[in-house]
Amino acid sequence: MGGDGKVLTLAQVSVHNTPKDCWLVINGKVYDVTKFLEDHPGGDEVLLSATGKDATDDFQDVGHSKSARDMMDQYYVGEIDVSTIPKKTKYKPPKQPHYNQDKTSEFIIKLLQFLVPIAILGLAVGIRLYAKSS
Repeated sequence: MGGDGKVLTLAQVSVHNTPKDCWLVINGKVYDVTKFLEDHPGGDEVLLSATGKDATDDFQDVGHSKSARDMMDQYYVGEIDVSTIPKKTKYKPPKQPHYNQDKTSEFIIKLLQFLVPIAILGLAVGIRLYAKSS
């Protein structure tokens, strides 16, 4: 491995975020991938967008080959102090009122109790008017 095994904070790694100086954190290790930017099959933008954070998930989601993983050794700088990486929180949707099927059914019943008599009355008036005109 190329690094001297030093332990770095995320703040120290985060300043290396340009095309001339690009470091990544993957699986608790820090890599200087500056020389690899031009050769990266996904383009340099992909690597640059992964700076300043733990890029482990991004790296694993792509499904890199064994040879790509072996190639990482030559870019090794050191270890990341994991206490400096913010903990990932699980998404919790906002609290919403419970959908009450009974209240919906109750509303529909009340609506029908109002509309059905009006419809019957309208039909009766319509039949009576039709009968008078005939």
